Amino acid sequence: MCGIIGYLGKEPALPFLLRGLKSLEYRGYDSVGVALVEEEKFISFRKKGKIRDLEQDLTDFSSNSCCGIGHTRWATHGVPSDRNAHPHFDCQEKVALVHNGIVENYQSLRAGLSLEGHCFRSDTDSEVIAHLLEGEGDPLERIFNMMKRVEGSYALCIIFQEEPDVLYGVRQLSPLILGVGEDSHFLASDLPAFLEDTRRVVFLEDGEVVRVSPAGYTIYSSDGIKKDKPVVTVPWDPVRAEKGGFKHFMLKEIHEQPQVLEETLMGRINLLDKRVCLEEIAGWDGNFERITIVACGTANYAGLLGKIFLEKLARIPVEVDYASEFRYRDPLIGENNLVIAISQSGETADTLAAVRLAKEKGARVLAICNVMGSTLTQIADAVIYTRAGIEIGVASTKAFLCQLAVLLLLALYFAEARGIEDEQLEREKILEELVSLPRQIREILEKEEIFQDLAREFYLLKDFLYLGRGVFYPLALEGALKLKEISYIHAEGLPAGEMKHGPIALIEPDVASVVLVGSGETRSKVIGNLEEIKARQGKVIAVSWVGDKELEKKADRIIFLPPTLEILSPFLAIVPLQLFAYYVALEKGCDVDQPRNLAKSVTVE
Repeated sequence: MCGIIGYLGKEPALPFLLRGLKSLEYRGYDSVGVALVEEEKFISFRKKGKIRDLEQDLTDFSSNSCCGIGHTRWATHGVPSDRNAHPHFDCQEKVALVHNGIVENYQSLRAGLSLEGHCFRSDTDSEVIAHLLEGEGDPLERIFNMMKRVEGSYALCIIFQEEPDVLYGVRQLSPLILGVGEDSHFLASDLPAFLEDTRRVVFLEDGEVVRVSPAGYTIYSSDGIKKDKPVVTVPWDPVRAEKGGFKHFMLKEIHEQPQVLEETLMGRINLLDKRVCLEEIAGWDGNFERITIVACGTANYAGLLGKIFLEKLARIPVEVDYASEFRYRDPLIGENNLVIAISQSGETADTLAAVRLAKEKGARVLAICNVMGSTLTQIADAVIYTRAGIEIGVASTKAFLCQLAVLLLLALYFAEARGIEDEQLEREKILEELVSLPRQIREILEKEEIFQDLAREFYLLKDFLYLGRGVFYPLALEGALKLKEISYIHAEGLPAGEMKHGPIALIEPDVASVVLVGSGETRSKVIGNLEEIKARQGKVIAVSWVGDKELEKKADRIIFLPPTLEILSPFLAIVPLQLFAYYVALEKGCDVDQPRNLAKSVTVE
């Protein structure tokens, strides 16, 4: 989950490396480091902490080196420390590299290398790669030989002292992208690292090696054969990667939700014909025996809502599985099954493993993803992009909303393809109401001060329960996740109907419950749960619709939403939950964009 960057060009490398690392810091921020080539020698700076801590050490340092590598770390092997920070070197300091991934067989490799006389300076798995590259001979051949010995996942940027103006990149099960500029080239874990300098990229695939020199770049397959790959211009605007006047990326991305929802729906709804147009899966008839949705974290909760959409509208049985569980059992799927993999980054290790297993079993795979050219998009049979743009905040917000939109469109598309006539009137009404959601989200955002006030009132509590039924149950899970991710307050999402089966024992005066009250057939039962909480002196924040007079005397506080169809209510109800979590974290003084122990893209198991 680390961020890596390499630069080779005509200008000094250090400013490009530091700027790129700041754009990648969401991938990890336990330690940071850079290495530059100066007069055919390496100069390196490594520091426990964040990039700003390293910059303090570089205050009086300047360099004209035009080749360098950088790393921001999310620790796996070895505690965060200066000695475990990247870059890592071989014994003679003639090889420098940065690594994202995990070397699964590093213990046996390290033991063998130690017997050969190699001296290790860190506790990391990454350092063994540098020692495997040590020696004489063509650097490219040494890389190929290393790849034959290393098991696991890795993206690498490598510099050899004997080739001080050459940068190597290697990809195997971890993301690595080549940025192609006019007078410079970049290698990085993710696009934001170099978007200010170029939007022309080459998406590297597993097993590929790239050699970058002042004359250009050459890409090789793992067996040493040169490959021609297309240069793609990515549509993302570099401005989207900046805070734009907001205090945090998370708050900015919450406010971007009306716009990205519009963009996700754009061109996919024909209101005149009341139809959904998904060109990505044109010709798919939706006649699957079963659909399995695999995802992790927030994307998994989007999948739970996708199950409701698909079963209600398209009448297809759906299972939702954590990708980390799916991959370690023998799931009963086959040729007439569809597996939908949901991932913001397209690089989530467990989700990728689940997809590979599904394809081995003959299932068709549809990816719902936000990142063009990511590994998931390369191995899936079809991709529907969410169009959320760059999401920097570790706690996902706008990506979740766009995932919901794609899942709802997919359900409507399959319903039509399967000729589900009894739902026709509701489908038309859904499409009409769907296009109004961005405006209604803007109405909620205009009342942001409500959530600041709520946070000031409740932020000192140590426990929260989030309760909902139907479409509100997955939202309860997501709301609880947001709160614990960024404020470190214990929060638990529950189906409201399960309160009597144990969780009600937790209710006491210093426990708050966020109760999501709908307008459907379970409304009265959820209100009954709310009254049970109040009867035990628990605090209640209710979420309901404008004009809901019934709740005014039953809850301590009420968040009112603009009216919409019950099936569309998650698109509106999630916004208050995001804002509440954000302002609670702010009141507690937490680092909202970089919460402890977390990283944006979980590219290791």
